[in-house]
Amino acid sequence: MMDDFKRTYLCLCKEACVEPQECILNQLRDGCDGNLRKRLDLSTQSLSVDTCAILGKVLMNDIVFTELTLCDCMLNEEGAKLLLYGLCANTTIQMLDMKGNNLRAAGAETLGKLLRHNKSLKSLILEWNALGMWEEGFCVFCEGLRANKSLKHLDLRNNQINHQGVGELALALKHNNTLEELDLRWNNIGLLGGRALLCALQQNKTLVRLELAGNNIPSDVLKAVEQAVDHNSECQVAMRESRTRSKVLTNEIQCLKVEKTKQFLNMMGVIDQQKEELARSGRVQMTEAALTLSEQKSNDLKEFLEKTRMEKFELKERLCKELKNDQEEACNREAKLTRELNTANGKNMELKNKVDELDRRCNVQRDQICQLKQELANVTAEMKQKILQTEECLEVEKKRCKQVLDDAETLRQKEMDQMNAHQQETERSLQDRILKLENIRIQLETELSRLKAAALTNRAQAEEELIKMKNQIRLEEQERLLHLEEKLHFVSQSRDESQNRCTNQKQTINEIQAKNNKFTFEIEGLKRRIEELNEELSGKDQQKVAEVNNVRVELQEQIGHLQTERIAQEGLKEKISALERQLKVQSCNHRDAILDKENEISSLLEKVRMKDSEIIRMKEDEAQRASFLHNAILSYVQSSPFGAQCTKK
Repeated sequence: MMDDFKRTYLCLCKEACVEPQECILNQLRDGCDGNLRKRLDLSTQSLSVDTCAILGKVLMNDIVFTELTLCDCMLNEEGAKLLLYGLCANTTIQMLDMKGNNLRAAGAETLGKLLRHNKSLKSLILEWNALGMWEEGFCVFCEGLRANKSLKHLDLRNNQINHQGVGELALALKHNNTLEELDLRWNNIGLLGGRALLCALQQNKTLVRLELAGNNIPSDVLKAVEQAVDHNSECQVAMRESRTRSKVLTNEIQCLKVEKTKQFLNMMGVIDQQKEELARSGRVQMTEAALTLSEQKSNDLKEFLEKTRMEKFELKERLCKELKNDQEEACNREAKLTRELNTANGKNMELKNKVDELDRRCNVQRDQICQLKQELANVTAEMKQKILQTEECLEVEKKRCKQVLDDAETLRQKEMDQMNAHQQETERSLQDRILKLENIRIQLETELSRLKAAALTNRAQAEEELIKMKNQIRLEEQERLLHLEEKLHFVSQSRDESQNRCTNQKQTINEIQAKNNKFTFEIEGLKRRIEELNEELSGKDQQKVAEVNNVRVELQEQIGHLQTERIAQEGLKEKISALERQLKVQSCNHRDAILDKENEISSLLEKVRMKDSEIIRMKEDEAQRASFLHNAILSYVQSSPFGAQCTKK
């Protein structure tokens, strides 16, 4: 596969009359020597526009690489465009690293097209670029992120993104349901950008990690964002747990259905075999034994049906709305089983009529039937005792559930008391702030009156000083004119001296160029030496591969020994499977109580979430009130005459 990639690259280079770059060939050569690497690393390599175009064409239909790193390549805008256009049709690359390439408007637009069309990219690193400098290009990037349905990690550190760009990004996050990690550190987001992200997180429930350090965002907004992200992470964990539980329940239901169908088919097969034996043999003993067996099996079938009905009733309580279709299928199967049982009962009645004729001759065997009935009565008594024991266990578990609910209610009341106390403290602190601001306003008014009086006295003094300064400036201008004439004469002399110096510097420059040529020859010799060292390293890699093959042979021998031990462990697994079956029977009895607890816990969690949303709204209202007070004070200060004088200055 790596050879095919190299051939296509060389063929496209020949067609475009472009020399293939050595850095790319070295990467492909290393990949061929080392058993198909999945990463193409071209970081800190200077790639021309032609090579970027050829790489884009090759990567368009590539199946080999899953990671592409282009860190600190300083790509041209046209080169980045051509390379990213090729990646739009790629279906294997999952990680793209373009850190430190100074991508701007055109790069942002092409990245937006890449996110819109590519369906395999999961991680995109764009640190140390300039995507946020031009709003139009960044808007196209955000639209691509909005339409993307595969990206999970996005790094936008140090991209000069302001609050307007973050607003577009927040709109994209409202409609994106796949992004899990976003890094926006060291940008210019500010207060407005932080609020926009917080509004977006109210609709986005998939973002689990959001980094906002170094953006001049207030601490209260950062805390609110952190709470929203933590809430999303908790929701994701709960969703995953519910999915795993639903899968386990569906698998268990399918296993129960398969086991029940097998048991029913086995019972029907046994009944058919007994019928065939009765038709073949006309002996009385065989018919009576068959009748007793059929009666016992009919009773077993009835008990089996009662058990199935109880289990289906329990499953209905567990799965509620999600398993309605399964309940309908179970009901249909119950109807079929009842119909088949009715048919079996009809056949049994026919057999009983035949047996009644033979009962006159077989009085001895009735005693045996009475004994069997007594045994059945004993068995039913034991089953009733077991049922009573199970009911007692259920009552104990119900009491435990009630205790857990009471504890949860007490905890909730404590939390509500704490929240109310916190709100009262915040209201008191806000009232104290309002009183302090009023005192500051009064002090500012007194200072304004004092400054007005001082300004009048300063104005009179300034007018007197202006008259004096005008007279001094006239005398100084006359002296400067004489001084400038002397400087002109001196400058003409210095110009002649600088011309002589320029001729001397030209000679030194020629000598430096000769030395530079010598250094270039020495650098070429060092490059050749580096190539020889690379060839020696490839030989050492081949030796390592031979050693790895020897280790594999030894591992295969050890695997043979382990297989013998595995055969011995299979016997133990059979015993473990028997014990697991017993555990399954006991676990079925405990699942009902667990599901009831989970439903109650989910209801409590919903109440807590509603209260969290109310608390967040209260905090936002308090922040808005504080901002209104701040704006009112600023408007008052600006409307005052002292504020007007400050604005003029």
